[in-house]
Amino acid sequence: MSEIAIRKCAGYAGAEIAGVDLANLSDKAFATVRAALFEHGVIFFRDQELSPEHHIALAERFGKIDINRFFKAVEGYPQIAEVRTEPDQRKVIGDIWHSDHSYDPAPAMASILVARELPPFGGDTLFASATAAYRHLSDGLRETLEGLSAWHSDGSFANFVKDGRISDEGITKPNLHPMVIRHPATGEKALFVNRDFTLRIDGWTDEESKPLLNYLYDFITRPAFTCRFQWAPGSVAMWDNRLVQHYAIADYHGQRRLMHRITLEGVPLS
Repeated sequence: MSEIAIRKCAGYAGAEIAGVDLANLSDKAFATVRAALFEHGVIFFRDQELSPEHHIALAERFGKIDINRFFKAVEGYPQIAEVRTEPDQRKVIGDIWHSDHSYDPAPAMASILVARELPPFGGDTLFASATAAYRHLSDGLRETLEGLSAWHSDGSFANFVKDGRISDEGITKPNLHPMVIRHPATGEKALFVNRDFTLRIDGWTDEESKPLLNYLYDFITRPAFTCRFQWAPGSVAMWDNRLVQHYAIADYHGQRRLMHRITLEGVPLS
């Protein structure tokens, strides 16, 4: 394999890494990939040949796999979730800005998504830097947010659950996280609220919470803080859910898209 090359995709989020075979990573190459993930929030790889076994082995080098309770698993590989869109499907999972598993007591550390079947057009993924957004807030708003926490819920998955109506409070009990978190490995601060899973600010009413939360949702996803990834056969994306949010663009109706995703367990946030 040739020398590793890292090229930024945008000013604040994303980098594409060449010269890496994810199925056969040396310890030195893995350390480079891990450092790049924490630096850029999301990293991309092209022309990879990752079998399900390779996918699992790669994930386990980062930590323990968090099996998603909402997605169908790949047959024979319960660690891998199918992110599938069929041609007649109108609602696409992920077409709202979110951070994977923010509704869990310990939100997910990272996700690794592998392209398996792609439409002939569309299906790109957007990423937004929650660290850049935090750094660009005013001093006054940063000071205000430091003392606030927000409730997160898995209630938006209710439409994908067949066991009847689920309340807005979610399928499982909502969990409380700081609105500004410190990355466990780097110490970098980031905003930690997202439009899909955040319910309200702790101690505030829904009516009081909405103006500030909506402002933050829009601020985090300003174009300047984002990057866009165009998938191709053999593409792999890996992102840190504590540093970036993402959005799956649903612009390929009538086409099939199949991705394999593994999510990694995180730690309680502070």
